[in-house]
Amino acid sequence: MKHDSKHSRRSFLQHTAALAGVGAVGFPAILQAAEEKPIQGFEKIAEDQNASAGWYPVSDRKTRVGIVGHGVCKFGAAFGFQDHPNVQVVAVSDLLPARCAEMAKVCRCAKTYPSLEELVKDDSIEAVFVATDAPNHAKHCIEVLQHGKHCASAVPAMFGLLEDGEKLLAAVKKSGRKYMMFETSAFHEDLTAMRQIYRASGFGKVVYSEGEYYHYMETPIDSFKGWRVGLPPQWYPTHSNAYYNCVTAGSFTEVSCLGIPSQVEHLKPQNNPYKNAFGTEIALFRTSEGGTSRMVCSWDTPGDSGEKGRIRGQRGTFYGKYEGLETKLPNTNRPPLPPGLKAGSHGGSHGHLTNEFVTAILQDRQPLVDIVMALNLTAAGIVAHESALKGGEWLKIPQYKL
Repeated sequence: MKHDSKHSRRSFLQHTAALAGVGAVGFPAILQAAEEKPIQGFEKIAEDQNASAGWYPVSDRKTRVGIVGHGVCKFGAAFGFQDHPNVQVVAVSDLLPARCAEMAKVCRCAKTYPSLEELVKDDSIEAVFVATDAPNHAKHCIEVLQHGKHCASAVPAMFGLLEDGEKLLAAVKKSGRKYMMFETSAFHEDLTAMRQIYRASGFGKVVYSEGEYYHYMETPIDSFKGWRVGLPPQWYPTHSNAYYNCVTAGSFTEVSCLGIPSQVEHLKPQNNPYKNAFGTEIALFRTSEGGTSRMVCSWDTPGDSGEKGRIRGQRGTFYGKYEGLETKLPNTNRPPLPPGLKAGSHGGSHGHLTNEFVTAILQDRQPLVDIVMALNLTAAGIVAHESALKGGEWLKIPQYKL
């Protein structure tokens, strides 16, 4: 696949190789998680007591799942696979034995493996949820797919390297297995409503859309080998880009992006392995239907936080609610959840993502955030960061298809 990106694998590997030496830059608690407040996105929300109303099983079969990656966010167990009536968690894995044991207990699973590479050899497992460090998502998902297993992954699908997306797409095609990226914004209450309205032609052609991912990180969240330290904002773009991609199933075709130099210490180029200076990156995209999108990723602006977005179309808009020409709207509620499976964190999206992946396997269909949507969500940000490095130069974005 041809594209305009000149992003160098060599320079990326040089930067990531420096992660082990991040402590030398001199800010003492840089890899400490916040002790007082919960990690953004993991705030507790009120559970809807009627969330299972209207749910019915599509099968009585249990999908045999393996889960990899507990980490500081305890992400592997956070999506409720262990509570889905159509799932049996067969085995779990984390590189740290204590975390692996904790995840096994939470997931009510007796079998553990010391690594993903060992877990995927287990023939009793038919699907794996990859909740490992972002730089290894593509590599780990390819390993899962090459062992003939369905694969779900935390975001992003690839990390800074477009070529990894091409390799992941090839692995999905060759394996014939399901792949899904767990983009939490896709099942936010407002975005779900936007998607249903769009499908019912309530927006018509989308002229303009915008999304923001505001996550103030004066001190970065603890992470494997410190991969979050100085992270270029548009390398983690999916929570904001979802407010176009996951509404329309369209893509971004070109981008001009501006980066704003940061005063936060780990976002100064001398203090992070990416040599990244930007704490906020604001991208203007051209969309596949001829409209425009403004998408913001920001780590260094305190105050209002979270993932949010809006849509303006030729037949209507959604700024917290729908206003437009359509007088009879479709059902805009999120789909029902199986009894016992909680909606969970990140705007109540966790349970919905798990249910979508499991149901897609049982029904032998493509999941909502399939490989094409996952790559569209991710690649646009990689090219956007490159544009920011070039002072906002317009760059083409690769397009993907199955």
